Amino acid sequence: MEWRASAWGRLLTKSEPWRLNTEDNRLFLRLGDKVVEIQPDNLPKVEVNRGVLWTDITLFEGRQFRVDGLPNSKEPNLAQELARLLLITRRQCFEECYSSIRRWLDTIVQTVNKADAEHHWLTHEMQQALLAAKPMLSIDDQALAKLFQTSEVQSSLQERAPDVQKDLDDWMCNWSEVWAHRNYGHMLHELDACKDLLSNVESKPLTDEQSRAVICFDNRVQVIASAGSGKTSTMVAKAVYALHRKLVSPSSIVMLAFNKAAAGELQARVAEALARVAIKDIQVEAKTFHSLGLSIIAEATGRKPHVPDWAVENLLGLQKLLNIVDDLKDQSDVFRARWDLFRLVLGRDVPTAGADQSFEAWDKEGQGRLVSLNGDHVASQEERIIANWLFYNGIDYQYERSYEHDTATVMHRQYFPDFFYPDINLYHEHFALDASGQPPEHFKDYLEGVNWKRATHEKLGTTLVETTSHQLQTGEIFKHLGTVLTSRGLILDPNPDRPIPAKGMVPMEHVDLIKLLRTFITHFKSNSLTVDVLFERLRDLPIGAFRYRFEAFLELAVPVINGWNMALSLEMGIDFEDMINMAAESLERGHPSPYSLVMADEYQDASRARARLCRALVAEPGRHLFAVGDDWQSINRFAGADISVMTGFRDWFGHGQVYRLETTFRCPQELCDVSSRFVSKNPAQLKKRVSSVTPAIDPCIQAFQVPDRSELQGAINHYLAEIYRRLVDGAVPAGKNGKVTVFVLGRYKNDRQYVPESWKYHFGDRIEVKFKTIHTSKGDEAEYVILPGMVSRGFPNVKSDDSVLQLVMPAGDTYQHSEERRLFYVALTRARRSVAMFTVKGKSSPFLDEMVKEGSVKVTDIRGEPIQEERCPVCKRGVLVIRQGPFGEFRSCSSYPICSYKPKRQQKPSNSIARIPSRGPW
Repeated sequence: MEWRASAWGRLLTKSEPWRLNTEDNRLFLRLGDKVVEIQPDNLPKVEVNRGVLWTDITLFEGRQFRVDGLPNSKEPNLAQELARLLLITRRQCFEECYSSIRRWLDTIVQTVNKADAEHHWLTHEMQQALLAAKPMLSIDDQALAKLFQTSEVQSSLQERAPDVQKDLDDWMCNWSEVWAHRNYGHMLHELDACKDLLSNVESKPLTDEQSRAVICFDNRVQVIASAGSGKTSTMVAKAVYALHRKLVSPSSIVMLAFNKAAAGELQARVAEALARVAIKDIQVEAKTFHSLGLSIIAEATGRKPHVPDWAVENLLGLQKLLNIVDDLKDQSDVFRARWDLFRLVLGRDVPTAGADQSFEAWDKEGQGRLVSLNGDHVASQEERIIANWLFYNGIDYQYERSYEHDTATVMHRQYFPDFFYPDINLYHEHFALDASGQPPEHFKDYLEGVNWKRATHEKLGTTLVETTSHQLQTGEIFKHLGTVLTSRGLILDPNPDRPIPAKGMVPMEHVDLIKLLRTFITHFKSNSLTVDVLFERLRDLPIGAFRYRFEAFLELAVPVINGWNMALSLEMGIDFEDMINMAAESLERGHPSPYSLVMADEYQDASRARARLCRALVAEPGRHLFAVGDDWQSINRFAGADISVMTGFRDWFGHGQVYRLETTFRCPQELCDVSSRFVSKNPAQLKKRVSSVTPAIDPCIQAFQVPDRSELQGAINHYLAEIYRRLVDGAVPAGKNGKVTVFVLGRYKNDRQYVPESWKYHFGDRIEVKFKTIHTSKGDEAEYVILPGMVSRGFPNVKSDDSVLQLVMPAGDTYQHSEERRLFYVALTRARRSVAMFTVKGKSSPFLDEMVKEGSVKVTDIRGEPIQEERCPVCKRGVLVIRQGPFGEFRSCSSYPICSYKPKRQQKPSNSIARIPSRGPW
């Protein structure tokens, strides 16, 4: 059919020649030589406007077209044809869309039915594949719904309409929710169908928490465990369930542990579990990360790598590094000079300018202040750096010598400049000023003091050289001082072997710098870093950092790293860190992963390299990762662990199901509550509520104080005697094998000294006492736990990692003592019955103080009598103790000399002899 303007119509409407016609149910507009097909979507937009004599038509196809001059007599026929075309178009459009929808829905049904038949989880990969296959329709869902409601489509569907409506509802639903609901139903079905397996696979039936973690077989599953919640049982049951349901083949399962002992335990436990459920002639492989890496490298390269002894044994590795450093010194005087400068001058970090340095100014027991190599008791770390540089270069100086002019007034004492160089009559002041010449905000009136010193030297005609904190941070200070001193006739004579007059003061030992470099290399490789990344991190250091020290260390570390790698290369060998990195790289480059189910134990202690290996192992479709860990027990950052691979699991793997094991079979509920409340204050950690099925037998947590450290062993012996008495009396039951186990857990190996030497003779028939460090106790348990070192500056350990490790270590969370808190949590949760903490009067651990303040525990003497003591009102840490002075007894803070508080003496009766107070430490 065809419509066009009449000659009169074109003349009177001034319309150009046009023609509208239909062919094969399609509408075409011809304008001169141009032909425009009006697409079905635009048919509803066609406007036919009947005028007095002529009809005009407006069409849309990319742009608007308006033609005029159609005789009105032709208009009804055009309108009827447009209606017919619209009807056909709507029906065709809907049928085409619905056909695509139906095919996709059928695919979903087939996929789900297959998963049901094979007892499979509808995995994230399956869901994403279905969503990727979802067809693109010619119209959006809203237009499709409107089209479905039109009379044209409804009349064509007739009795099919209800079924079509249901399909459209399915099409437009939230498929993630639908599939989650399906998996929930699958979970319930499997819990029932595999009830016998889940009850018998381990020595005790699995809990509902454990069973759900076992059955969830998504591509990535993280289990956040609690201490004593049976995570090993869950891993073992997962492997057995996978074999029972034939989800994967036995050879495609690997269980990854962090050491040989843990891997051996996993393998033995799986073998026992398979025997329990009568699955025969099947073995599941358990490996360490390193042994797995070694086998992957061998398969990928066709050659099993050699691992030199010195790359494994710590002492041999340190000796190898020492040889590498000696070779570098022999080859380069520059390297030798940098080594000596770092060891003698830069061996210790300096806090940000203005930071509180008073705490750093005392040794572990608070017995001495900062001392330079020359024996000067200096006021800050920055001044010690300067003093050590002067000593190293053989410059004669005097520290805080009285100014040559009398400046004392009624309000101010005599002036003592920081340094004086007698050979050239030069004074030297070191100011805590930044790049803009400003002091820290909390240094009140500091600039007035700076200006007074400057004015005094100018007024009295003495020469002053100034240095600043900013110059020290950048290293400019040494060039500046060197120029000033040598221009005045002094000679710099750097000598690392110059005898050190300071009694007991030693620079950083060669072996300590070697150990630091070894740790640096371990983290450098564990975190898959490059030298370029090191310098990027150097550039990103915060303002105020001792940047020059970082630069100086990298000038040593980079050649040593290269020397280490060269030594490996010469022996055609690799080290432990290479095993993991090279294996991950092989997989990333396309070497096929041999495993379909990868199960990682203690995942909270994984390094970034280990996480990278896990990710590479399951990168191909159809693979499964099951990672089990407890971020509350992440205590191995020093060994490369990065807690973010646990807390940021989905960031690492893109998605993942998360399950929690919050029921513990170990600690009584009170101990769970106390330990959980303590460790969970850190907001960066994952949340969980720990509940116990273990009844309380003894007081869950106790704290005992002794007057002096020398009495700790005796107090612990008394505590053991009390346990022994209760065992003999039958007040408490024995443990396995007729005895109870007692762990004495030390923050340090030296805490072994507090274990009573005669415990076996007196109590050995009923008690087994073991000393462990807290780090080595993880994964173990005992009826009773003794913590002998709950003293300040002992636990938590206040000695931080050397700051240069920031360049290679994972970023720790910023919560104060975060890892030490987790270590304390580990210690508390080793106990099946009770924890006893021991402290010393006036030296209580901040952790113990915190628990006392919250009402979690009360401190008593060893016989249970309440402790009566008065806290120092100044430092809030020490307590007031009685001391003997030259004028008799007096009371002062137990933290002396860090805190010098002494209360005023009470008035004596008038007939008594007044005593003069002893002088304070300042």
